[in-house]
Amino acid sequence: MSDLFPEGPDGLFPRDLSWHPPAATPGYKSTTFRAPRLPLLSLDATKSELTGPRFGHSLIGALDNDLIRNYSQDGTDAIGQRLIVYGQVLDENARPQPGVLVEFWQANAGGRYRHRKEGYQAAIDPNFGGCGRALTDENGFYTFRTVKPGAYPWPNGPNDWRPAHIHFSIFGSAFAQRLITQMYFEGDPMIWQCPIVGGIKDKAAIDQLTAKLDRHNTPPMDALAYRFDIVLRGRRATLFENRKEGL
Repeated sequence: MSDLFPEGPDGLFPRDLSWHPPAATPGYKSTTFRAPRLPLLSLDATKSELTGPRFGHSLIGALDNDLIRNYSQDGTDAIGQRLIVYGQVLDENARPQPGVLVEFWQANAGGRYRHRKEGYQAAIDPNFGGCGRALTDENGFYTFRTVKPGAYPWPNGPNDWRPAHIHFSIFGSAFAQRLITQMYFEGDPMIWQCPIVGGIKDKAAIDQLTAKLDRHNTPPMDALAYRFDIVLRGRRATLFENRKEGL
């Protein structure tokens, strides 16, 4: 991380706005309707934003991190290529973050979400709900089982498709640390055809969103393993142009 975000003299990492795609990206049609049109205001963080939440283990059920089984209607597994997704959650100083709530959701193996407004005609898998959650352990690691999501069309352009991906929501040690992102799969040629990915100009940033195949942690005759590490900004506010900005 030090090569990408050089540390300042006060120990803070300055926010690099060029690392993120612009809020309005014409190739990603819906951003032109929802992107801010006026300069952003900088507000001081409140105590509640800086000190909570913390999650207890009692919130997590036995099958919450097993999307292959946690929605099964008849006791059988969800249909699709079986995967194990795991990784480590770190702060901006590469320190492991224990007790972090990691939530994930995705389409099924055919590329369809379980949602009443889903418009794609791919079949619903009755044994796949498509969502789960996990807490990181004492070393900041999370893990879950799932099936590889399928690609699907979306009404952005005449024939745009999303590559296979899994959505993530991560709660750090404070509400202001919440990160929402998505993970792609190494080697998928559709990544580079996606208008959403096209809004990210730095290839290194795209690589950071791409899970790597990990054959060393692939259980024989069971599931492929992919590793996806996640970096949070940390609890300290980052100063940007003499304003408190970007937790």
